Amino acid sequence: MQANRLAPLLVLAALVAASPLTQAQQPAAPQGRWITESGNLEVEITPCGAALCGKVVRVLANRSMSGPGAEMTPADARPALGMEILSGLQPAGDGEFQGRIYNRENGKTYSATLRAEAPDQLLVRGYIGLPLFGKTQVWRRPTAPEAAR
Repeated sequence: MQANRLAPLLVLAALVAASPLTQAQQPAAPQGRWITESGNLEVEITPCGAALCGKVVRVLANRSMSGPGAEMTPADARPALGMEILSGLQPAGDGEFQGRIYNRENGKTYSATLRAEAPDQLLVRGYIGLPLFGKTQVWRRPTAPEAAR
């Protein structure tokens, strides 16, 4: 008789665990559009063959990352719009992706890790050699007014 009373509770617990509300709390893959920490670029991360890549879909500003408040003089004179700045992103376990990131300000490519910390927050860490020797940026999803520009 006791087991008959527990069965509906177990079914309810399983349904709650599998509900969209519970799943929505899990960080998602980094696909979609993101505004870089400097606010200069909107980057769209999409599948590129077997990996993910990120291309600039909108240029918002031209601020230097190395000198806050200063105008950026890029080492790479190519237009930023359409430039692939993230490449070869592969799942690396625990919600992390590893690949490469290009910095047009100095014209260098670095190893990178990406991790979606929340649906609207992406941690992007560029580094040389080991992740310990790098810098983490927080990229955010564009808000509705930004997306309409």
